[in-house]
Amino acid sequence: MDTTNHFNHAYSQAPWRIQRQWVSVFLLIVLGFGMIATLYLMVTSQAAIVGREIQDLRLEIIQIEHANADLQTEFARLTSKDEVERRAYSLGFRPVKPEEIEYIYVPGYVAPKGAMLAAAPELQPSAPSIPPEYTQSLLDWLDERLQTPSRGLR
Repeated sequence: MDTTNHFNHAYSQAPWRIQRQWVSVFLLIVLGFGMIATLYLMVTSQAAIVGREIQDLRLEIIQIEHANADLQTEFARLTSKDEVERRAYSLGFRPVKPEEIEYIYVPGYVAPKGAMLAAAPELQPSAPSIPPEYTQSLLDWLDERLQTPSRGLR
């Protein structure tokens, strides 16, 4: 009995060791939760940063589209008939008079014919040119063989 009691006493833990084990387990759990919280905050902050960058890029796209529309409007104004005439007059151009027009004859040149606006006549589809061997079904072929006497017996 004495050896059993001595054996239990040798392997029993001191109360301060048990307390240290519980504290270390508690600290490991707190450290694990802290690491998970840090990871969550990092992922969340990166998602927020990417979301903000997407918003900035969308705003930039809208601004570029507005600038493009402004440039198209300005181009339309500059190429309008009234603006082109005004600039032509300021450069010294004027409308041509019929007596000032001079035509040049070019030998061998054939003027293009006017556009034909009528619809083209519809072409009748031609009958298929498939040999009858390819259009005959197996039953038709068998029926034909049974109806006609054998060629080899004649």
